[in-house]
Amino acid sequence: MILPIYAYGQPVLKKVATDIAADYPNLEELITNMWETMYNAEGVGLAGPQIGLPIRLFILDSTQMEKEGEPFKGIKKVMINAQKIEETGAIKPYEEGCLSIPDVRGDVQRPEVVKIRYLDENFEEHIETFSELNARVIQHEYDHIDGVLFTEHLKPLKRRLVRRKLDKIKKGQIAREYRMKFVVQK
Repeated sequence: MILPIYAYGQPVLKKVATDIAADYPNLEELITNMWETMYNAEGVGLAGPQIGLPIRLFILDSTQMEKEGEPFKGIKKVMINAQKIEETGAIKPYEEGCLSIPDVRGDVQRPEVVKIRYLDENFEEHIETFSELNARVIQHEYDHIDGVLFTEHLKPLKRRLVRRKLDKIKKGQIAREYRMKFVVQK
C-alpha cells in the first residue's frame, strides 16, 4: 500500500526517532509498504518519520543510481535502530533532494565514508562501512531518524533562497506526483 509522505513542516520530521523491537506491530507489512511508497515517488531512500512514524527505521536502494560503464555499485537495504559509529574521509558537496521537500535541491557537504551499526529486517546486527553515494544516501536517511532535514545543511544564502518554496510546501501549495500529507492550516 502506498503511504502518504509527510511534507516539510510536519512536526514528526523534526523529532529524534526511537528504537523499535522485533515485535513492532506489522513490521514486515510496514517495510513492504515503505518500499512501494519509495518506488512510487521515485526515491532512493525513505525513513520512518517521512511516513509519520518517529521510529529508527529507514530503507534505501541506491542501485537505481548505477550507470552503465561506471564503477559505482549500489546497495538495497533495510536499516533498523541504526547508529553511526564513524564518519571519515574528505568532506564533499553533492546535490541532494528529499521526498518530503519536493522541488528543492541543494549542495550538501558530507564526509565520503560512514561506518554504521544497524539491524536488518530479520533483526540481525551488522556493522558495515559505506563510501561515496552509498554513504551519502545513508547519511541523508540517518539524518531523518535524528530529526534533521537536508535543508539544514545548506549554506545560509541557499537557505534564504529556498525559504519561499519551503513555505509553499508547508502549506501544500505545490504540485507533486505522489501522495503527501501537509501541515493542517488553521
